[in-house]
Amino acid sequence: MSLDIKQMIGETFLDIANAMETGSFGKRICVGITTIGSEHGIENIVKGAEKAALSGDFDVVLIGPKVETTLRVVEANTEAEAHKRMEELIDSKEINSAVTMHYSFPIGTSTIGRVVTPAFGNDMLIGTTTGTSATNRTEAMFKNSLYGIATAKAIGIANPTVGILNVDSSRAVERSLRKLADNGYAINFGESRRADGGTIMRGNDLLMGSSDVMVTDSLTGNILMKMFSSYSTGGSYEASGYGYGPGVSFDMKRTILILSRASGVPVVEGAIKYAALLGKNDLTAIVSKEYEMIKKAGYEDILASFVEAPKKPVEEFVKPEKEVVTAQVSGIDIMDLDDAALELMRNGIYAEAGMGCTGPIILVNDANKEKAIVILGENEYIAVEKTSC
Repeated sequence: MSLDIKQMIGETFLDIANAMETGSFGKRICVGITTIGSEHGIENIVKGAEKAALSGDFDVVLIGPKVETTLRVVEANTEAEAHKRMEELIDSKEINSAVTMHYSFPIGTSTIGRVVTPAFGNDMLIGTTTGTSATNRTEAMFKNSLYGIATAKAIGIANPTVGILNVDSSRAVERSLRKLADNGYAINFGESRRADGGTIMRGNDLLMGSSDVMVTDSLTGNILMKMFSSYSTGGSYEASGYGYGPGVSFDMKRTILILSRASGVPVVEGAIKYAALLGKNDLTAIVSKEYEMIKKAGYEDILASFVEAPKKPVEEFVKPEKEVVTAQVSGIDIMDLDDAALELMRNGIYAEAGMGCTGPIILVNDANKEKAIVILGENEYIAVEKTSC
């Protein structure tokens, strides 16, 4: 009998034994974690891995130097060697997903972090926390939204709510997402819990976990991850949450999650459980499926719109006479505010740019508000929701 057949028989009996013990039939999920690089030492990673493995729902493999543990160890003595072994284990399907530190993703890939919000203890995904989805900020945040939706579905949230943090480009991102939704891709837009509502989220919404997916740029997301994970420890030890999450792109082949070097035992444990869930539900397959759906909804055309077109030449026009402006039109990105006011002036509506409680606003006379909204919507300065009969 050949060695391969003996190994196959052995693995089959092991699978049967595991199934009889756990009541779960089928090949067990296996997560790898590299142990080199933590600011708190290898023992910190090993302890977190051992705690995660106690759940009994999946196996954990350590990738690093030999240590005293009941877990399987795949030896690697440098960070580069550990990453190489990790990739080999994923590609050979010995492990379904992996967790590591200080791993470089290419442009187009960014990570979806997962935190526990302090107000109500809600889990919330932050899209994104490291990496760069695109070099254009608006395009990057648009992709971050879609990566977040796919990841939410991969952890079992069938119809995740999506909120956009009130940072630069948030309004442009909302407009782009609504175009995608109007074209047939289902997006469940979240609602701020502040009295004025809306999909654009405030700082309070971060603390409350108002949406399943909170969209922002990677640098802001990275800061948020650090704040959520270590606000109770002084910053040197990340004690809460699930880490910085999987690197996601529409051509991803491996599910690799990122941990900070400051991650403590609870976050190591959480990250491995996060990785196991993504491995079980096959994040890469879900991302691929979502990509096919968004392509049918005009994704490529929306991407093309992010290429900066030359500004309209400033035409000579008669400026409307100044009038009392008390009606506010919100939903304009700060970068577009002056151009939006100028567009209304070209159309005979006196307008002023301002800043309200929820962000940039255009001020017009009450009698001109509805007409101003139509003009701004037609010129894509604001997102106008379509209604159906």
